Amino acid sequence: MATWLLDSPRLGQAPSVKRIAGRLLKQPARQGVVQAQSRLGQMLCRDCGNTRDRRIGLELLRQAARAGDSHAQLELGRLYCQPRTLEAGQARHWLELAALQGQEEARVLLERL
Repeated sequence: MATWLLDSPRLGQAPSVKRIAGRLLKQPARQGVVQAQSRLGQMLCRDCGNTRDRRIGLELLRQAARAGDSHAQLELGRLYCQPRTLEAGQARHWLELAALQGQEEARVLLERL
């Protein structure tokens, strides 16, 4: 249900829908459901303004990426490419893993590093 809400073009951008989806994803993410960790981690890193939520989101993304989730690997690569968090070694590591799983954007970002 949460992924359907987030993927819906009309609903997915509304803050209230994101809050509901976040609540729905929290428990499965805690239980180790990789897709829930990935989606909640992306939401927390992209949409939350406070440092604590970003830190939690980054950890969820790391867990999902280590479990092989290519979307989480790509998101970590993107985050590590940003000027404020530039860590080229980490970015390259996660982007290479995502590219091996067919993430085309990861290949493009690798060329820019």
